[in-house]
Amino acid sequence: MAVAFLFFAALVVLWDLAVRSGRWSIVLLPSPVTVAEYLWGAALDGSLWEAAWVTLKRLLIGYVAGVIIGLPLGLLTSTSQVLEDTVGSLALGLQTLPSVCWVPLALVWFGQSEGAMLFVVIMGTVWSVIIATDHGARTIPPIYARAARTMGSEGFHKWTRVILPASLPFLVSGMKQGWAFAWRSLMAAEIYVTILTGFGLGHLLHYGRELNAMEQVIGIMIVIVLIGLLADRLLFSPWERFLHHRWGTNVKET
Repeated sequence: MAVAFLFFAALVVLWDLAVRSGRWSIVLLPSPVTVAEYLWGAALDGSLWEAAWVTLKRLLIGYVAGVIIGLPLGLLTSTSQVLEDTVGSLALGLQTLPSVCWVPLALVWFGQSEGAMLFVVIMGTVWSVIIATDHGARTIPPIYARAARTMGSEGFHKWTRVILPASLPFLVSGMKQGWAFAWRSLMAAEIYVTILTGFGLGHLLHYGRELNAMEQVIGIMIVIVLIGLLADRLLFSPWERFLHHRWGTNVKET
């Protein structure tokens, strides 16, 4: 933790030195103090908290929907080579598609609405979850399935009590990747989809660019990064470490 703090403190110092060098205009590259002042003001007037809440609400709804859709599809894909060659190939291809490519389609289908936002987030999440679930289920040692059949476990019971729990360490990694894709998708959606039901962090980012308020742009970028780091530190990493330790799949002791 101390090393990470020193590292980021050094980045801030380098940033401040770059501004003081005069090589870049302060309009294009504001100082850390200017960005901090914007964040402090936005926090005091409530606009930052409101935007963060709107964004997180959209993100959680779309992400959970993507996981609910992707998890069973990934399990089904891992059971059949035909599904692997069809659904698996489709998921692999669509995962490489930039999230912003879904925005025009979402606008045509759903208009300027929350539905368009959620559609883009789900499309950014579901394919990575399918691939991770498929990979996790396929990496389980075959002895697990044979042992389960020997003890009378078949069908739904085998999948829910043997295959799914054994693949959990890999699924968490895929869910973490899906979370990252969901973030990117939502930012693309909020930048291009303007709705009156709530302005999120992506909208603040977009309006900062429109107004040439680079302190707002950089400040919102920092907030997005901090939320992503907190989600990883507080949710995904502890869960991932626990499951790898529980199933004995951790690579090294920490």
